[in-house]
Amino acid sequence: MLDDLFVLKKIKEGDIKTFEDVFRLYYSPLCLYAFGITGRKDAAEEIVQDLFYTVWKERCSLQILRSVKSYLYGAVRNQSLQYCEHFSVRERYRQSVLAENEVITEPSPEEQLENKELEEVINRTLRKLPDRRRQIFRMHRLEGLKYKEIAEKLSLSVKTIEAEMTKTYQALREEIERYTYIL
Repeated sequence: MLDDLFVLKKIKEGDIKTFEDVFRLYYSPLCLYAFGITGRKDAAEEIVQDLFYTVWKERCSLQILRSVKSYLYGAVRNQSLQYCEHFSVRERYRQSVLAENEVITEPSPEEQLENKELEEVINRTLRKLPDRRRQIFRMHRLEGLKYKEIAEKLSLSVKTIEAEMTKTYQALREEIERYTYIL
């Protein structure tokens, strides 16, 4: 107890060497202790670093009624438990926000009508395409084939497939732009 009183007196007087000695002696064990409570290394280190920062900053008004070791471990325990409580609250909030975002809402009648009209515009545009272009588009978009696979099946080059898809997308883009312009 006398050593603790001496150490505390030296720290209160601003003796940085004594403070550094206490820091070196307790930092790692306190981090392990905090990690055991929080389960997170980064949080444990932050808790211990904040504690030592506060001890140094508040050294003049520091009231340690028991040993320095007991004081440090008690403070780390309290901060770790508080961290866990806050983490738990944040996690519950995050889960509730995710649950709210997962709620699937039915499109409004207006949205349903717009979607149906847009689908009709796309289908009409696809029907206007030359047969080979329409076939390539369906193989890629509906069957999920890659350009190389389509080229092999149709005995065409990959560049031809790319060119046909580009023309298809351009035609679709133009028709959709006309449709949205009308709206």
